[in-house]
Amino acid sequence: MSYQSVFHPDLFKDQVFIVTGGGSGIGRCTAHELAALGARVALVGRKVEKVESVKAEITEDGGIASAHVCDIREEDSVKATVKAIIAEHGGLNGLVNNAGGQFQAPLTGINQKGWETVVRTNLTGGFLMAREAYTQSLSRTGGAIVNIVADMWGGMPGMGHSGAARAGMVNFTQTAAVEWGASGVRVNAVAPGWIASSGMDNYPEHMKQWIRSLGDNVPIKRMGTESEVSSAICFLLSPGAAFISGDCLRIDGAASHGGRVWPLPKAKNNEPYNGFHRAITPNVLSDD
Repeated sequence: MSYQSVFHPDLFKDQVFIVTGGGSGIGRCTAHELAALGARVALVGRKVEKVESVKAEITEDGGIASAHVCDIREEDSVKATVKAIIAEHGGLNGLVNNAGGQFQAPLTGINQKGWETVVRTNLTGGFLMAREAYTQSLSRTGGAIVNIVADMWGGMPGMGHSGAARAGMVNFTQTAAVEWGASGVRVNAVAPGWIASSGMDNYPEHMKQWIRSLGDNVPIKRMGTESEVSSAICFLLSPGAAFISGDCLRIDGAASHGGRVWPLPKAKNNEPYNGFHRAITPNVLSDD
């Protein structure tokens, strides 16, 4: 099988895209779709075995990918990695700023080190990757950047460090869209809601039942798929989004728009889109 994208197969032929956090979850799925659409994909992650594994998958499927180990929180590492990617692939057309992470804790349970670690990953790292992609290449050629944030509207109780960082990333997206627009660089964000992705397996045992119940709190009564996020990312990278910049697209089934107070009846006509032929159901959602 191959990736069943909604876009035509040569959409990104011979273009080069960086995908951070490309070794798992939404990043892995997006990298596969970009490669299936003709792009050369540079996978960036902290664990060599994860990015090498996805590179092997893409190669087996007939695509082109390279694997790069980088801690996006470290400025010198980011500079060197972006430089190496441009040298290897001969240019750069866009960046998917997907890498991120957080842990569950109330605000009173987050110490300074924990707070700063999450903010450095979800905000500082994204800024560094975008700045280097722009200064080293996109400022001369134009291109597109998509920053992956989260559904943090109305606060993010239990993950306040991540909510603050993601909100900052939305503001950075808006600022960069203005400052870099004259160079032909578009900067947008997508905010996934509750997506059935491998990251769900990183949370502790006591959260499993809560995770399984998330779909009931979405107006269309299900979680999203990685493919549904990836297709939005690919659209924002595409020529079809040439006049969209500085915006944030929520991919959450309307969960951020009043579902907490409006009674949600049983849903119908809500079949998910899942074009990812290598999609893996998170363990937390497949347990008996």
